[in-house]
Amino acid sequence: QVQLVESGGGLVQPGGSLRLSCAASGSFDSLYVMGWYRQSPGKQRELVASITRFGNTNYADSVKGRFTISRDNAKNTVYLQMNSLKPEDTAVYYCNKMSTTNDYFSWGQGTQVTVSS
Repeated sequence: QVQLVESGGGLVQPGGSLRLSCAASGSFDSLYVMGWYRQSPGKQRELVASITRFGNTNYADSVKGRFTISRDNAKNTVYLQMNSLKPEDTAVYYCNKMSTTNDYFSWGQGTQVTVSS
């Protein structure tokens, strides 16, 4: 079983930056492709970025050029550097593995990101 703990969220003004962290423990394997997801009220959870074990990345169009995903396999930790934040980035952010069959790890509590002046 894998446990995921997200941290680093907060309240930031438009144009600001935040760095999120996701620490994985338990039966975690660095072979997993990991992703950052977000969910805002009334909307479905969406994938914003993903990263392979070797550092290959993909981004949603809405965050491309502003967000950077990275990982430290030795620490079983995944990061999301978020720059030039916009109010529409406001959401609860979660990390989890990539899955096409919905066999995700148990979701963590997420970390709230609020972009507001």
